[in-house]
Amino acid sequence: MDLSAVDPENPVENAVIRRLADNWHRRATVKRSEPDLDDLFEPDRPDYPEGLLPFRDHSTYQALDDETRAKLLAWAWIAFNKHISDTERYVVNPTFTLLTTGTYDTGLGESMETAITQAMVDEQYHILIHLNAITVTRRQRGWPMPERDLPMGVKARRHLARVAAGTTDWERDLGKLAFTTVAEISINSYLDLIADDKEIQPINSVTADLHNRDEYCHSSIADQVAKAVYTKLDDERKRYFRQCLADGLEAFSATDFLTWHRIVELLGIEGGAEMVRETEHDRSAKRLLQNYSGLHGFCADLDIVDDVPFDWSTVSVR
Repeated sequence: MDLSAVDPENPVENAVIRRLADNWHRRATVKRSEPDLDDLFEPDRPDYPEGLLPFRDHSTYQALDDETRAKLLAWAWIAFNKHISDTERYVVNPTFTLLTTGTYDTGLGESMETAITQAMVDEQYHILIHLNAITVTRRQRGWPMPERDLPMGVKARRHLARVAAGTTDWERDLGKLAFTTVAEISINSYLDLIADDKEIQPINSVTADLHNRDEYCHSSIADQVAKAVYTKLDDERKRYFRQCLADGLEAFSATDFLTWHRIVELLGIEGGAEMVRETEHDRSAKRLLQNYSGLHGFCADLDIVDDVPFDWSTVSVR
């Protein structure tokens, strides 16, 4: 793939990729001044929306004292940040590197390379702002809560498992691209879970909102690049990409019960393991991430909605 040549006749590159590349210096969060997070901290606010806890209605959780409940919500916030950082570090940026070094035949030129490289800078900065948010929470709360005590996030774990299951280079590469496509098109909905909540710690919603601004642009980049790659695949590779896409859809909508098991263990919650286990096996429980309208639209544009082995009825597609 020749990344050096710009194709001025390519409508995708002209309309989307080049515009995003040219606007980066004005829109990128990394180019803006950082807010003073300590000044925004309000100790009486919870660190994480209680409504997102999968076991919020369980009797064991309801019986917790205020301090334990506050610590559990703080750990939930730490985990949220870690999951995002793990996704950026192990899923997205490695695939972006492959895109800029010619692994995929996108048919896009210099503007694509520029836009993807800019996005890689953004993603590294996102890891930093989530680390800063964790650090401020620990400092202000006075609780250690090291994120290294938590397992790798479910999204990154599923991604690594999918890549490891590939038996050829092209299977591994398409697995990476599929998971990155899901990550970049769905992350706005994931960040919205925190950014739109007005009851929680202000620095937490601000952190999610700052990250979110960049991802609206990244989702457009990922959408266009994945479409450019998919349309050039043969039938076997298209089928494999759709399978990987479904795997990614499952991973990015899932509740990370392994992490929850670890959190209740760290807090020494009596009956905590049983609470998490019972919640995990509750078939009436909803997915954590339910808004898949962007990914449904991506599949609709490629006319593959019915060919992706994923139950769209379990999520919102509008």
